[in-house]
Amino acid sequence: MGAFTSVIVSSPMSEHSKFLLADSQIPSVWVNVLPSLPEPMAPPLHPATRAPLTPQDLLPLFPMELIEQEFSPLPTIDIPGEVMDIYRLWRATPLYRARRLEKLLDTPAHIYYKYEGTSPAGSHKPNTAVPQAYYNKRAGIKRLATETGAGQWGSALSLACQFFGMECTVYMVRVSYDQKPYRRMMMHTWGAEVFASPSEHTHAGRGVLAATPDSPGSLGIAISEAVEDAATHDDTNYALGSVLNHVMLHQTVIGQEAKLQMEQAGEEPEVVIGCFGGGSNFGGLALPYVLDRLAGKGPRILAVEPSACPSLTKGTLTYDYGDTAKLTPLIKMYTLGHDFVPPGIHAGGLRYHGASPLLSHLLKLGQVEAKSYSQLPVFEAALSFARSEGILPAPESAHAIRAAVDEALMAKEEGKARTILFCLSGHGHFDLNSYESYLTGKLQDYEYPGRDVERALAEL
Repeated sequence: MGAFTSVIVSSPMSEHSKFLLADSQIPSVWVNVLPSLPEPMAPPLHPATRAPLTPQDLLPLFPMELIEQEFSPLPTIDIPGEVMDIYRLWRATPLYRARRLEKLLDTPAHIYYKYEGTSPAGSHKPNTAVPQAYYNKRAGIKRLATETGAGQWGSALSLACQFFGMECTVYMVRVSYDQKPYRRMMMHTWGAEVFASPSEHTHAGRGVLAATPDSPGSLGIAISEAVEDAATHDDTNYALGSVLNHVMLHQTVIGQEAKLQMEQAGEEPEVVIGCFGGGSNFGGLALPYVLDRLAGKGPRILAVEPSACPSLTKGTLTYDYGDTAKLTPLIKMYTLGHDFVPPGIHAGGLRYHGASPLLSHLLKLGQVEAKSYSQLPVFEAALSFARSEGILPAPESAHAIRAAVDEALMAKEEGKARTILFCLSGHGHFDLNSYESYLTGKLQDYEYPGRDVERALAEL
């Protein structure tokens, strides 16, 4: 695929490439898929008793308003005015038609992307960080503890806590802490304290270091540290950037806007694509379209994950812990096992052993599909995109680009038009060492770690 080819496109003014919404068109509600599911989800279980979780069980970690959203039977939930005021700093985000990428690929496909990198933190993550900080502030919480992989979530929550005058503690996966120092500095700029995970600051972290002193860390380990921190300090709650239902709910502003913008473009997507780690950006774009599918008409919906951490494509659908130390509730999800530590791929935000239980349920029901890629073809697609469209994508987001490119190439082979929509969930300005590794031939592909997965699954 001509990753090193220059493309010149002269477009008449009638050929729009950018679709924008007015402030008055920013969604004023979050849309909730739970009441529309044809089969109910399996309930989360208490980690000690294995009984179905009650709202009261979650109060040591979350404010009641977020707990209510986690289980809400309402089809829509109003976005608070204070949250809307902050959303307007960057929302609505633009939708682009990738005409130059289409030209490069010589495809009859129409490729659109919803660009979430215009937020102050550079990704989609503030869509949920802001309401989570807001509801915790209302509940009288002084500090939030969280985990982060590549740092997108950690920086988003640092920003949100700064907006609401709260403290923020971030446990950053060690391999990303070392790979992405500028993302860490961004969190410090917004007032957060950041620890490399596993750390000496928690019992969970010390346990991992005692067993594996050179552990690269994982999101599962970092979650354990953040949950322990929150559970042992009365003024502190835990905030999660993916996986849970209330996170998916907040992210639906992405898909709601995209539907309005696709109407502007005069097209309906035939396939909707997002990269997948825990499910937040994928769910944000996909869930409004899932509602169309559940009503009888909607596009194919494709989740794209790294082949080195393929929870959807190689995992088992079963109850598992969301973290390594088994402090979280048991949730039914596609999982590689909570003890699984993924290889140190550069898409650090996708290095999670499990998956959103809601999106796992939709995959089981056949409402969404999944595929995986290794990182070399992903970076190849990222470079082609950067050199044709101009935006340097985050390595995580580049998984969606790779799948969109392959969909467009299939359309070319078939000689048929195809309308493709994907979420470009963030920019890659803090991932330049990853691009340097690729451009200098040092980036390696990791084989699927089958034995490690088998060992982790055997422990379930």
